[in-house]
Amino acid sequence: MSVECSRAACREIATHRIVWRNPRIHAADREKIWLACDEHLEFLSEYLRARDFPVEIREGLS
Repeated sequence: MSVECSRAACREIATHRIVWRNPRIHAADREKIWLACDEHLEFLSEYLRARDFPVEIREGLS
């Protein structure tokens, strides 16, 4: 099963998971996940980092 990138209007296959949380509303054990293709990985992760959210990039989707 292939999954699409989380970037609006992108239909490319995701190759990375961006794991993040908003520390103001999420407990430390809560993880939110966005999926990213190679082209949008930097854009999506920087969007989250600009808001001071903890961000971890995980290769692959398993």
